[in-house]
Amino acid sequence: MIKPIALTSALFIGLITQASAAGLNTERNISLALATDVASRTLAVCQADGYNVAVTVVDRAGIIKTVLRADNAGPHTVKASEQKAFTALSTKTPSGTVMENSQKTPAANNLKDIPGFLLLGGGVPVKAGDEVVGAIGVAGAPGGHLDAQCATKALEQISAQLK
Repeated sequence: MIKPIALTSALFIGLITQASAAGLNTERNISLALATDVASRTLAVCQADGYNVAVTVVDRAGIIKTVLRADNAGPHTVKASEQKAFTALSTKTPSGTVMENSQKTPAANNLKDIPGFLLLGGGVPVKAGDEVVGAIGVAGAPGGHLDAQCATKALEQISAQLK
């Protein structure tokens, strides 16, 4: 009698353990160290080109990891960089591409009404392989395409750390 009870108990405990494990996700996310590094590199690239910008890096949940603002960047650049990063993260697409797609597709035009979205160039997803682990938003260069170039160049510099 004891053996069947012990066997039943062992099976039950095994099922509970499997059920608990099935309820957990393992996700890769941008670290604070890497977010700070890529933000610093992005700011340096923009400054080398003569642009005073703000840079925001968000993690895979859209939560701010780091923000840097050049001394002479405009007051609007911090919020704009955050919104560009959030847009790129949420859509897993550069914010400039989201802007272009919304202009071409009338139904996508409503994306501008999503709280936290900014449909301007300058938001770039941070990918580890095909997985989005965060995003960079840049604001303050004289054009969203230039903001995006700064972020893209900085991401190229840290590409080995994203593998």
